[in-house]
Amino acid sequence: MPHVIAEPCIGVKDTGCIPVCPVECIHPTTDEEDFAEADMLYINPDVCIDCGLCVDECPVRAIFPEDELPDEWKRYAEINAAYFRI
Repeated sequence: MPHVIAEPCIGVKDTGCIPVCPVECIHPTTDEEDFAEADMLYINPDVCIDCGLCVDECPVRAIFPEDELPDEWKRYAEINAAYFRI
């Protein structure tokens, strides 16, 4: 079960979660071309190993295990996955 970044990340994009990820599944990073244009960060569900290290690094509590997403943010599982299909 992958983790998902939800609505609280929009406009914040705190990158503290990126360096703790052992599989580098959180994007865009600050050195990626689309970082400035992205509204938020995204977790690649095909790469995430569900370690949870990113959860405590998020200052706005935007990261959840997919099965624990609040109902109002369930759509963010698909939003995260769609970012990586582009």
